[in-house]
Amino acid sequence: MTQPQVRDGVTGARVADELRDAILRGQYPPGTRLRQEELAAQYGASRVPVREALRILESEGLITTVANAGAWIARLSLAECVELYQVRERIEPLLLRYSLPALTDTQIDRLAELAEQMRATADIEQFLEWDREFHLGSYAGAGTTFLGPTVERLWNTTQHYRRAFTRLLDDESNRIVHDEHHMLVAAIRERDSDDGERVLLGHIRRTRRQLSRHPEIFS
Repeated sequence: MTQPQVRDGVTGARVADELRDAILRGQYPPGTRLRQEELAAQYGASRVPVREALRILESEGLITTVANAGAWIARLSLAECVELYQVRERIEPLLLRYSLPALTDTQIDRLAELAEQMRATADIEQFLEWDREFHLGSYAGAGTTFLGPTVERLWNTTQHYRRAFTRLLDDESNRIVHDEHHMLVAAIRERDSDDGERVLLGHIRRTRRQLSRHPEIFS
């Protein structure tokens, strides 16, 4: 396995971890250019670990790099976002089916706790953090080689647009989102893959349809 490159005591993996958190928290809007010299100064590193970090984050779907041009925070058009959500509608229910039999009671209890916490918070960034933990946690029992990493990459690529979706929710839509989280927990407790898949597909589809009604998000 390739070891992370180190320069001045700072590894590419450490820079990647800190930059990933900043991207997922929305500190860099889609399309923001990332300059190596600025990142090196920010993280107290040379350009070697910064370049390594950018390679890591590109592989995770968070940034886009162009040879001899630079790196940018990944950005989607409306058509690209719709396509990615359609892919998610089809593969995430399958990943949930793989995961369900292996989830422990402790893991399911945590999902139920997250569903309650999400309902109680009005903080969008906190909701997004818990929502990510909830859904990726529901897939934690799946021992897949390709499907799990693919789903996580899709989550990374669509993170900014889930934030936009959350800001668009009215009271009724917000209630439906939380009800679906609780319905997912109930299906998971019952080890009911068919019901879990049905709820999850509708949950993802609702986000796609809402986003498609707001093309201004992608301009």
